[in-house]
Amino acid sequence: MTKLILSTGNIISGGPSIVRKPGASNLELVNSLKVSFQDAQLDYADEIENLNANGTTKTTTTTTNGTSNGVHEATNGDSNTTDPVAGPLYWTAQDQKNNTIFVPRIDWETAALSEERSQYDITVKIFFLPTTTPDVSRRAQYTTEAMELVLKELGGIPDVDLLVVSFPGMSFDGDCEWEADKLNASQGDDESEIATWQAAVEELHRQGLVKRLGISEFGTEKLARFIKRVAIPPAVDQINLKNCCNVPPPLATLAKEQNVELLVHSDCTDILPEGTLRELLGPQGAGLLADPATGSGGLTGNLTPQWVIKYTAVVKNRGVIENKGYFAGAELN
Repeated sequence: MTKLILSTGNIISGGPSIVRKPGASNLELVNSLKVSFQDAQLDYADEIENLNANGTTKTTTTTTNGTSNGVHEATNGDSNTTDPVAGPLYWTAQDQKNNTIFVPRIDWETAALSEERSQYDITVKIFFLPTTTPDVSRRAQYTTEAMELVLKELGGIPDVDLLVVSFPGMSFDGDCEWEADKLNASQGDDESEIATWQAAVEELHRQGLVKRLGISEFGTEKLARFIKRVAIPPAVDQINLKNCCNVPPPLATLAKEQNVELLVHSDCTDILPEGTLRELLGPQGAGLLADPATGSGGLTGNLTPQWVIKYTAVVKNRGVIENKGYFAGAELN
């Protein structure tokens, strides 16, 4: 098994503008990844040409499908070093110790916020995807991995202000707010959601990595049941009202009684479907995956998206988004 870590970098700073269309809330993620891949391929193509021209020593490496993948820059002997990969994957990097490929490479030295941590309101949202098992230990692993990447990307900050959790199978759809609230009551899986919250999410709060916790798409009954069974209740509930005009009155009343802040969002639950990810990384996309018709090109195997995390850093005194981006995790078997 090989882990893939996809990243957009800061989608606020420079580069082509991101296309946004109503009703397709995962387009920001998909288009941002496309831009990130294209930029990396252009940037690192020049680096490879310079290495070849200068006669830099390289060693042959092997991809996960057992075939030669060109050349791999020699390391300093540290098995945990993340090294650039050449051949078809020249714009990626590999952490050999953890069997992880970063798509694209990440220049951690340039990752930082421009001002002191106290000047920012930082919100993070993790999406557990329908394609993965609701196993609590795996979700705890995903959450830890994702949070570590965000903290590192933002310059090694010690914490974030709000972490929102999005569980699969949840929505707030209906012809009216009353119907949406009623349908929401039977969605998702209470047991796995509560167990995940207790094992993965509350622990981050106890460690001081997250100041406030939130959930997404919980209506009146779901929220009431959830609050009764967790030690640290959510301070925020995000709901998507794209098909409804108003917050259901019972939910508004419950939120007020329990000191839960209701926020509106436009994210979809299944933000990175398996087909979309394969298209992004396939021969007609980034070219990371081998051509199924010929078997040539990049990596082969079953590709499964596991999680997505979105982060936003807002400068408090100006209300300006300085840094916003995504990471996504997947498995290649």
